[in-house]
Amino acid sequence: MAEVSIKPLADRVLVEPAPAEEKTASGIIIPDTAKEKPQRGVIVAVGPGKKDEPLTVNTGDTVLYGKYSGTEVSFEGKDYLIMRESDIFAIL
Repeated sequence: MAEVSIKPLADRVLVEPAPAEEKTASGIIIPDTAKEKPQRGVIVAVGPGKKDEPLTVNTGDTVLYGKYSGTEVSFEGKDYLIMRESDIFAIL
């Protein structure tokens, strides 16, 4: 996980999504058009939190989030999601 110069504001976090599955459990290769959006990723940057509400996640945490959570951002050739901490369901 590389250092990123993006600094999220308030209660937002920057997540690097896990790659989409290439094969099913039985070995069938999934075409690009049928791949599901990943719902897990690694936090690469966190904001300072809101006043009286510190963040409970940290850089490096692997998290589960909603299928349509966050805003997609491309930075230096990599894709990320910026989302509120409240869009995160669990830390793995």
